[in-house]
Amino acid sequence: MRFRVKMCASVLALSLSSVAFPAGAQEKQHVVSLSDLTKDVAQPAQTRQANEGAIRTLLSSDAAQKAMKSAGLNYQKVDKAIGQMSDEDLAKLAERSRKAQSDFAAGRISDRDLLWIIVIALAIIVLAIALR
Repeated sequence: MRFRVKMCASVLALSLSSVAFPAGAQEKQHVVSLSDLTKDVAQPAQTRQANEGAIRTLLSSDAAQKAMKSAGLNYQKVDKAIGQMSDEDLAKLAERSRKAQSDFAAGRISDRDLLWIIVIALAIIVLAIALR
């Protein structure tokens, strides 16, 4: 009886080891490489960081600082609010910030117009956070 059990166990182990793990299966490369996955995972964080940077650059200007003072807003609170915005709202506001900065640098808008844009951006930030 023991001989049969040992024999069956040996045959079963031998058949499982040869069928379950083919020799070349471990050497095949995956369809998506690990570096591609890492890049894909890091992309949204990099985009968000760039968008936050664009808004913070605009809000750190002299005109923005004056607008925040006149509105009674603290830069630290506004900065914290920027970090709490949704990705979609952040992307929209960052695009407007970039456009306003490029228009101002090109001379297409005046200081007064830039000030209005900044006040509107501040209002959007405050509303986005208040509605959460």
